[in-house]
Amino acid sequence: MPGIQRIGNVFYRAPDLDAAVRFYTHVMGLSLKFRDGDHWAAFDVGGLTLAVEGGQRGGPGGATVSLRVDGLDDVVDQLRARGATVGEVEAGPHERRANLTDPAGNTLVLYEPT
Repeated sequence: MPGIQRIGNVFYRAPDLDAAVRFYTHVMGLSLKFRDGDHWAAFDVGGLTLAVEGGQRGGPGGATVSLRVDGLDDVVDQLRARGATVGEVEAGPHERRANLTDPAGNTLVLYEPT
């Protein structure tokens, strides 16, 4: 029966795909699954796909990707040591979280359930 089957990927846009690929592989430590020149790059996140469309304006707006982590404080420290822009860890009603900004200005949320 025709219909929606599953989420294929979640993607951001970035004007500089090379900078995005460096960030998501070297800083974030994700595996690059696929790259189509300066047009598209896909990364594996626990069996799901986070992708970046190159040559497009990034930044505020669009979807926000949230990444569940173990040891939020350690992850934040590691990312900052690799040059990432990570906000302060905040406590919410169900989790602790910190915002991470990629080179195109896209926001990702790192969270650890409490």
